[in-house]
Amino acid sequence: MATPQSDSSLSPLRTVAVVGLGTMGTGITEVLAKAGRQVIGIDISGAQAARSVAALESSTARAVERGRLTEQERADVLARVTTSTDLRAAADADLVIEVTPESYEVKQQVFRELDAIVRPTAVLATGTNALSVTRLAADSARPERVLGLHFFNPAPAMKLVEVVSSVLTAPQAVAAVTDLALELGKEPVAVGDRPGFVADGLLFGYLNQAAAMYESKYASREDIDAAMRLGCGLPMGPLALLDLIGVDTARTVLDAMYAESHDRLHAPAPILKQLSEAGLTGRKAGRGFYTYEAPGSATVVRDALTPAQGAAATPGRPVRSVGVAGSGTMASGITEVFAKAGYDVVLAARSEEKAEAARARIGKSLARSVDKGRMTAETAAKTLDRITPAGSYDAFADVDLAVEAVAEDLDVKRQLFEALDKVCKPGAILATTTSSLPVVACARATSRPQDVIGMHFFNPAPAMKLVEVVRTVLTADDVHATVREVCGTIRKHAVDCGDRAGFIVNALLFPYLNNAVKMVQEHYASLDDIDAAMKLGGGYPMGPFELLDVVGLDVSLAIERVLHREFRDPGLAPAPLLEHLVAAGCLGRKTGRGFREYARR
Repeated sequence: MATPQSDSSLSPLRTVAVVGLGTMGTGITEVLAKAGRQVIGIDISGAQAARSVAALESSTARAVERGRLTEQERADVLARVTTSTDLRAAADADLVIEVTPESYEVKQQVFRELDAIVRPTAVLATGTNALSVTRLAADSARPERVLGLHFFNPAPAMKLVEVVSSVLTAPQAVAAVTDLALELGKEPVAVGDRPGFVADGLLFGYLNQAAAMYESKYASREDIDAAMRLGCGLPMGPLALLDLIGVDTARTVLDAMYAESHDRLHAPAPILKQLSEAGLTGRKAGRGFYTYEAPGSATVVRDALTPAQGAAATPGRPVRSVGVAGSGTMASGITEVFAKAGYDVVLAARSEEKAEAARARIGKSLARSVDKGRMTAETAAKTLDRITPAGSYDAFADVDLAVEAVAEDLDVKRQLFEALDKVCKPGAILATTTSSLPVVACARATSRPQDVIGMHFFNPAPAMKLVEVVRTVLTADDVHATVREVCGTIRKHAVDCGDRAGFIVNALLFPYLNNAVKMVQEHYASLDDIDAAMKLGGGYPMGPFELLDVVGLDVSLAIERVLHREFRDPGLAPAPLLEHLVAAGCLGRKTGRGFREYARR
């Protein structure tokens, strides 16, 4: 990122005071000391300051063991750090970074005291991720020198730093801090002052919805977390992440976001208040959404809510042969998955030619696996031999499980289920792979709604481990048990959810994507900065705009409309910018232009 040159009146930021030596303050101290800065760590608790030094000693010792530091470099880093319990130790600092608790009263008290201590040229930075930088600056004697410097946890590892300007901040102060962030090896993103900034502004709305989803007993904590890890490639599930961040911290951030936005998606889920006030604040307390081995431990232990292990309470039905309806990418991928697991599969399409073409596509996929050494040529040949193409659904007469993977159109799916009802034998299970339509509507198109269930595979089906198993209010227990068993056989991770729009993954993913579009629409941040913030600050494999262009803006808009129609929440209304791009035919990579432009192939 290009940065303006620092004003000559601004002293170089060589000596930095860090006020608050908790986890974040200690991490920032380490980053600064490793980059050659003199660091004064300040905490009102001498015991906490000692713990911070011990943590720094331990961290740098590990770095030596791993060959990342020499013993001399470690000694130099530790020598650059001094600690104090007196704020006056910051008198000679060029920059002060406060990382005290998320409270206006605490932070304003620190800033007021610093006004009387630091030099006039010193820059004062707040590490807040929830409170108004402008409000903190306005209470300072030198508001032009106050800004936000938001590191992400763990500070030594996370590359993103949000540099937050208020309307009062001098450009020279922003430039000096941005230069420092670059020298620290970080990637600074310039943002304006609003609660949550970019990364947390998008992240906490998603976390809040996950908490509300769990609170409503729609899905278990384990299934919600597994769904987002396996379905979206996230490093942690949302409830585990809330425990790591701190349930009380999340509640504070969301309170601040809601006070500004009045968006119901930011109104803290009641369970966050209940857990916070009970002292169940996450890992640091030893218990939050999950129970941990000890306070501060990352090791989850079994508790009363942990699912029982062992055989299902209800025995399933035998499944020896499978029918897959459709000839597109999903149908081919699902067929490949079942055939690899040893099932005989009938692949039926609207014509023999389409079915043969889909089988040929699977053959090419298997050949690529052979080329990459993932399977032998003999195994690939046997897998392909298990697949029988058919030009009519009459070929499903003897299958035990029929899986539809046709167009995401309710009328098309209903007609198919009417046909399957007539063709499939009694006791056969009928499954839909819909990602957003009501499963019960497919079930009601048959004379056996108890035998109908959702099996939402993710694309590409051979690679993605997740299957959302969707029960309707009519689905029989043994049908659900059978599909769970089948998921285990085909080496997929099944998560249970009810029949409502978006299930788990899309219900949490698409409001997050929609909120990212709103940020750009409101000119708060650029596409590139938002994508960088979520990859670097949230650990997402793709930024929201990269993902929207891959999924397809038309597909994304359709899902967001379904969610808005089902939940009637104004915050779920599709962003107008998304609707305008779809209306203009800018659908993402498939059309060469979406939020970004792509070279035509």
